[in-house]
Amino acid sequence: MSQTPADAPHPVRVVRAADLVAADPTAGMQRSRALEVPGLWAGTVVTEPGAVSGWHHHDTNVSSLYVVRGVLRLECEGVPGHVDAHPGDFVEVPPRTVHRESNPGDEPSLAVIARAGDGVPTVNVDHAPDPHR
Repeated sequence: MSQTPADAPHPVRVVRAADLVAADPTAGMQRSRALEVPGLWAGTVVTEPGAVSGWHHHDTNVSSLYVVRGVLRLECEGVPGHVDAHPGDFVEVPPRTVHRESNPGDEPSLAVIARAGDGVPTVNVDHAPDPHR
C-alpha cells in the first residue's frame, strides 16, 4: 500500500469530532459545523432533554437532518402540532420554513445536518409563526 507524502494534497478530508466548530447559534440547541463549502453546510446539532429552540429558518437552504440519538421534535409554520423523528429517521426542512426543534426525551438528541444552497445558514426570528402564536 503506497503512502502519500505529508505535504501532498489529500483526495479526502476527515473532520474529527474534536475539530467541529460551534456555529449558527439558536437558543436551546448546540450546532457544530464540520464543513462549509459553496452550496453545502454540514455538521451536527445537540438538543438537551426538555430544551426548546428558538424559532428560525435557513434562508434559501434545504436542510436534511439524520437523527442519530434521542427524539427530535419539530414544529413549523402552517402546520398545527408537531412531528417527532427518532434514530434512523431523516427530516427535510424546505427553504425559508420557520420552525423550532425540541427534545421531549430523557437523553440529549443528536442529529447530523446537511444543508444545500448558498443562503445564510441560520436566520433566527423573534416570533412564532401561525398556528403556533
